[in-house]
Amino acid sequence: MEDPNPSFYRMVEYFYHFAVKVVEPALFEYLKKHAHFSEKKRKQRVAGILKVMGSCNSSLQFEFPLQRKNGDYEIVQGYRSQHSVHRLPCKGGIRFSDQVDLEEVKALAALMTYKCACSNIPFGGAKGGVAIDPKKYTVAELQRITRRYTLELAKKNYIGAGIDVPAPDVNTSGREMSWIVDTYIKTLGFHDLNAAACVTGKPINGGGIHGRVEATGRGVFLCTTIFIQDPEWMKLIGLEPGYKNKTAIIQGYGNVGSYAAMYLEEQGVKVTGVLEYDCNLKNENGINTKELHAYKTKNRGSAKGFSGATECGPELLYEKTDILVVAAMEKAITVKNADKLNCKILSEGANGPTTPAADVILRKKNILVLPDLLANAGGVCVSYFEFLKNLNHVSFGKLSIKFWRDSNTALLDSVEQSLKNSNISAKIAPTKTFASMIAGASEEQIVNSGLEYTMENACRNVKRTALKHNLGLDVRTAAYITSIEKIFVTYDEHGLAL
Repeated sequence: MEDPNPSFYRMVEYFYHFAVKVVEPALFEYLKKHAHFSEKKRKQRVAGILKVMGSCNSSLQFEFPLQRKNGDYEIVQGYRSQHSVHRLPCKGGIRFSDQVDLEEVKALAALMTYKCACSNIPFGGAKGGVAIDPKKYTVAELQRITRRYTLELAKKNYIGAGIDVPAPDVNTSGREMSWIVDTYIKTLGFHDLNAAACVTGKPINGGGIHGRVEATGRGVFLCTTIFIQDPEWMKLIGLEPGYKNKTAIIQGYGNVGSYAAMYLEEQGVKVTGVLEYDCNLKNENGINTKELHAYKTKNRGSAKGFSGATECGPELLYEKTDILVVAAMEKAITVKNADKLNCKILSEGANGPTTPAADVILRKKNILVLPDLLANAGGVCVSYFEFLKNLNHVSFGKLSIKFWRDSNTALLDSVEQSLKNSNISAKIAPTKTFASMIAGASEEQIVNSGLEYTMENACRNVKRTALKHNLGLDVRTAAYITSIEKIFVTYDEHGLAL
């Protein structure tokens, strides 16, 4: 696709269909297991499943009135798309943005389908949004909008633990998720034991899970780590494996970008610059808002900001660096700026930050692009863990943590007593590492280890696919193929509803 400014939905469609062309022959081979199928029937089945997989199952668009604080009335537009129901429930965030429209929501829902499949998370893809600028509304107005939006979803059967499970997205957080779950439980969900599982990304006290807030940024970091520590992949881009003496620039310093930066710095990476979008940094750095601001960093002040930052121009994006994390909005990397990038690895923390035409330019420049459906899957992965916690009605580790602490303590005492019985005087003490694990795993440790395991498996599968299809640095196509193959098997085994 050579369009310099394609719609988001067209971008996702292009990446999907490009991957389909590569993987189609392998799908024909897979169907040879059905010995009774003729060649014609195999081709028809492949074409049929791919058509279903690439289409949007259903979309909801509605409007409702809002009376503002000053007495004026306005009409608010809301959206929800369920792209795929090959797995239920569907899963996807809700964003509050005046840029939201039905096409954007459908594109994000499609991306969620492929993202979940790529990381082997058993959800279908969905997405929702409300077309408002939340900065222009009071907290009370936002609450009324969120609750009314929830009621509209509930009336049309677009929310529920077995149907569709929203989550936070752009300009939404645990606060909005609390309003949603409270509204749902007090209306249609009061008779549902698992009603709290109707959304994820909730505060801890409201049924949330430790590790969810930082999960997407942590996933970006883990994906980057897995590739940067692989000598074979680093050889392709002429970079030494590992984080030693590496630098990074963060584009979009919100939740995802800030946590990705924090974890990179913990590994010794020097974050040399940050490009911030419409985010209030004035109190800390004296930088104004409402525009893109770029500033070079000196030292970290906290997990959410840098101190001693020097404001500079947006050309910071083109400075030489090893790792560029793009964590703002879609279509940040286009044909206008792709050729100017001077990084070795581009990690996509945002959804759809690179246009297809720009993607081609980056590969020609020998830049390793870690695509959105792989790199930023940490959020939906930990959302899945929260979903399971809500269904189980118990925190991870709660039933076993005391048992393992007592068991391990008894084991050390037993060894010490055995030595004493053999006239060997020794004090058995746990190592520092074992001491931190002696009580068993906390919920946060379980979540973080589960996320790491999921990201490792996903990256391993994508690497294997890239090698199998001889894709070189085209990790995006490899990730889409990985998703397509998994969804294809599900449809083939379950059959298509007629």
